[in-house]
Amino acid sequence: MKIGPKFKIAKRLGAPIFEKTQTQKFRVKMESAPKGKKGNKNKSSYGLQLIEKQKARFTYGITAGQFGKYIKQVIDSKTVHAPEDLYKKLETRLDNVVYRLGLSSTRRFARQLVSHGHILLNGIKTTIPSAVVKEGDVVSVREGSKKTKAFADVAERQKSHNMQDWLSYDTDKMSGKVLKMPTLQGQDVLFDLGQVIEFSKR
Repeated sequence: MKIGPKFKIAKRLGAPIFEKTQTQKFRVKMESAPKGKKGNKNKSSYGLQLIEKQKARFTYGITAGQFGKYIKQVIDSKTVHAPEDLYKKLETRLDNVVYRLGLSSTRRFARQLVSHGHILLNGIKTTIPSAVVKEGDVVSVREGSKKTKAFADVAERQKSHNMQDWLSYDTDKMSGKVLKMPTLQGQDVLFDLGQVIEFSKR
């Protein structure tokens, strides 16, 4: 998915939604930026909800069509936990799990790893980034890919990687397991999925 100038998009949305904008330099720029009349506090509820939707979509790097499909599924299910269910759909994408395991430094690169056949899901090569990962599933690096340049820095990155509590990782095997389903509660997210749902119900 072609996104465009990441710094400009992140600045417009007021959040470091891309990995490359999650730096001290970007935070300083955001804090020192003038708060003009076009700031978020002057936007309508529609405008604020649209921003939250864009934040979530760009964070996961998926197309508007894919994102809309997830939202429709949640709304059609008439669940009382819509934000939670939407979060699970986004987090349990195979490309996101690859990123969460620390096998990739960005979600975008994680999608490429999956698409190029470097990743196994329960021992089977899977080239669909949006494949759904379930509790008990094992995500691993294909044996023939382990020593390639794509995974050269994984061991070093694991030393400082903040592993999600719903995942476990085996350094020697370069594989991870889904211990349980992810939950939205207690997560430090950059967007409000409740507002995203409300926007899509309009």
